[in-house]
Amino acid sequence: MQLKQMGYQIAHTVQRNSLFQHHAIGGLPILQMLRDERDWISAQLRLAAVAVGRTNTALGAFYRRLATRIGKAKAVTATARKIAVLFYNTMRFGMQYKDPGADHYESQYRERVIKQLHRRAAEFGYILHEATPKGVS
Repeated sequence: MQLKQMGYQIAHTVQRNSLFQHHAIGGLPILQMLRDERDWISAQLRLAAVAVGRTNTALGAFYRRLATRIGKAKAVTATARKIAVLFYNTMRFGMQYKDPGADHYESQYRERVIKQLHRRAAEFGYILHEATPKGVS
């Protein structure tokens, strides 16, 4: 399978393919014809998602954060989709992907949570201040 063709199949896997349900080629619905290829690609993306969940990368941190919040099955699906989108953008637009690392992802996540907490506290009329470590005056 050519790499460019595989990129288009991944793009179709990301989409819902609802437009092709009633079309047929040679008596077979298109979805039925594409099911085997889509299942294979989906399985490969899921395997990649599980494998990347054990690494110290931004995608690994994304997987671990989702796994604790919504469960491993949904985290695998979300991470597989993210890998598919990154692959598609790389193939389609020539995007260069450089992994920022888990630390960068965790710091962004922490900043986002703190910003949300400040906003929620302001809604209730409170102001949040950063606590000073004990023993430091």
